Amino acid sequence: MALTFTCTATITTLLISLIFLPKFYSSEDSIDYDYSSIPKSDVDLLEFPLNLEFLEAEFFLHSSLGYGLDEFAPNLTKGGPSPIGAKRANLDPFTQDIIKQFAFQEVGHLRAIQKTVKGFPRPLLDLSVASFAKVVDRAFGRPLAPPFDPYASGLNLLLASYLIPYVGLTGYVGANSKLRAPASKRLVAGLLAVESGQDAIIRALLYERVMMKVPPYGITVAEFTNRFSELRNNLGHVGFKDEGLVVPLVEGAEGKITGNVLVGDNDSIAFERTPEEVLRIVYGGGNEHKPGGFYPKGANGRIARSHLHSMPTS
Repeated sequence: MALTFTCTATITTLLISLIFLPKFYSSEDSIDYDYSSIPKSDVDLLEFPLNLEFLEAEFFLHSSLGYGLDEFAPNLTKGGPSPIGAKRANLDPFTQDIIKQFAFQEVGHLRAIQKTVKGFPRPLLDLSVASFAKVVDRAFGRPLAPPFDPYASGLNLLLASYLIPYVGLTGYVGANSKLRAPASKRLVAGLLAVESGQDAIIRALLYERVMMKVPPYGITVAEFTNRFSELRNNLGHVGFKDEGLVVPLVEGAEGKITGNVLVGDNDSIAFERTPEEVLRIVYGGGNEHKPGGFYPKGANGRIARSHLHSMPTS
């Protein structure tokens, strides 16, 4: 009888606790994270990638679901402005499923970084058709007619997605060797692994259609990717760190193949980029001091803002 009474009391206590769990844990705003374990030298390098993670999260969420962080995880935005021009894309079910998975992964990335460092508000992002069309026109050296619309089809969205995760992953490769704390290195290694996976999937899906001509332009998928990679190399101003899906034989893996589903150097090791190179690319003008492109008011965080505050005079 005593045992039964004790069990009943224990079960009752557990049930009462479970009833109130949602109240206690429904919002991450209520969690007081301890950032003291991360050395100051690591903080800037961990916060800077939030700019790219915000871009990816908003683009993938809006493309697949028709809404972004403001509806899905508003606490992660830290009050930053809503993106411009993002909208739901015209996707086939298969592509939508993949992009939706990417979207949820990016939400996790934002949360993981903000658990480790304080972070900053979401920067203003321009994800409009005009913004993407401007990048594509620059890649081809002429205006495409009609202007490239990333939301028009699954193929267009994959081509637009080709522009994004790879820049972030090369930034993670560049940051990794500069980090000091084991927790910082573990975080970046984990983020890099998933970003690399996303990039590999995007490239593989495009490689499957590499000789397909993108309507209505009559330009192959291969040429689109080669032009995008060439543009990023030019904007970065630090030589060759980007490759399209089809390359000259001498540039393929071991100089034996022209197919290039994954990017790597002569030893098939991933390229690295500095924050300054990343900013030159995502601003669209090759200048880390001059905002533009996907970041009309500039990226956030100490690294990015320091370049805006130190614009060279002419």
